[in-house]
Amino acid sequence: MSIDLLVKNARLPDGRAGMDIACEGGRITAVEPGIEAEAGRVIEADGRLVTPPFVDAHFHMDATLSLGLPRLNQSGTLLEGIALWGELKPLLTHEAVIERALRYCDLAVSQGLLAIRSHVDICDDRLLAVEALLDVKERVKDYIDLQLVAFPQDGYYRSPNAAENLDRALDMGVDVVGGIPHFERSMADGAASLKALCEIAAARGLRVDIHCDESDDPLSRHIETLAYETQRLGLQGRVAGSHLTSMHSMDNYYVSKLIPLIAEAGVHAIANPLINITLQGRHDTYPKRRGMTRVPELRAAGVNVAFGHDCVMDPWYSLGSGDMLEVAHMALHVGQMTSREAMTWCLEAVTTNPAAIIGLEGYGLAPGCNADFVLLQAADAIEAIRLKAVRMFVVRRGRVIAEGMPRVSVLDLPGRPGLVDPAAYAPVAAG
Repeated sequence: MSIDLLVKNARLPDGRAGMDIACEGGRITAVEPGIEAEAGRVIEADGRLVTPPFVDAHFHMDATLSLGLPRLNQSGTLLEGIALWGELKPLLTHEAVIERALRYCDLAVSQGLLAIRSHVDICDDRLLAVEALLDVKERVKDYIDLQLVAFPQDGYYRSPNAAENLDRALDMGVDVVGGIPHFERSMADGAASLKALCEIAAARGLRVDIHCDESDDPLSRHIETLAYETQRLGLQGRVAGSHLTSMHSMDNYYVSKLIPLIAEAGVHAIANPLINITLQGRHDTYPKRRGMTRVPELRAAGVNVAFGHDCVMDPWYSLGSGDMLEVAHMALHVGQMTSREAMTWCLEAVTTNPAAIIGLEGYGLAPGCNADFVLLQAADAIEAIRLKAVRMFVVRRGRVIAEGMPRVSVLDLPGRPGLVDPAAYAPVAAG
């Protein structure tokens, strides 16, 4: 028997060790110990972790890598970021949006990030960014699954032509209905926008992803309306509430009512830890709120929770590297998810959980799944997050599309090892 690719002696996220992965025709054909087969390429995992590709369920590719254009966000607030983006939009060109997006996709591949849901602003009547990202989606389809959300950044009702533009964008092939109810002129308009947007999605058979309650105001409660509309229209499993940061500031009694409603409606939750902890709490002195939604509580209630990167070097966030392990690392700290079980789960929040949110088909590490996976310089999920591990190999449809050099340092210290591999250092037992 001859196959395209064989990975030997891998550890899987579920803890199984010594596993081989056989790939043929772009699919995984076997996952078991001791596979004997001729292969076009053999990768020795040496006990390292193989995961499904990283998935980012919340990003803004139309703005990525635009940091400093036309100026920097001096206050560091969400609202100045929105205002700055409004200054940049008229200056955008089709070519520049495509170039920045393609450069980010290169970075994403190097990080093993092979599926991205990107919101694209539809409040520019030219729909320039929509056209550009639809072009990018076609160009990268062989190595990145790019899903686009029609996002009325300036408000579905607040922006004069947003309603018409959103329909136009969906007609052009944008995949998901987006919204931003807390940016409407009133709470009532925010609730009305959710009703209208969910009805559009139901009529078109589309998914919904709402920037929901990205605010420090505990009375911003649009997630309650989103859960209601999801149930009313039978959209269970197709709706995501992104950010949900006001929940960080809500009183516990109201949250004890709210979270069961979210779970009952089958609404997914997407936290964006890198961004929410820097944008939120800007009006606080001390104590200073940190904004990330109540991830452990949502998870405990059975809500599917994912972590998104949101931004990389744009009007809202000047850092970022497309590394979903960095995202999980920050979420783990901010959410105080430090049990072994919770830390291990954080890897799911940047792989299998967001894959379910965006509806990826053929995702996973089982026979019949797409032969898409990442070999990390780490022994398990916790070590991968702790070290933000090097991506040794990134595989798409059974073909290696990126390789990384292992991270090692050479020491010149008397009586000490000559090489230091961070992944080889574990706690030493006493005695």
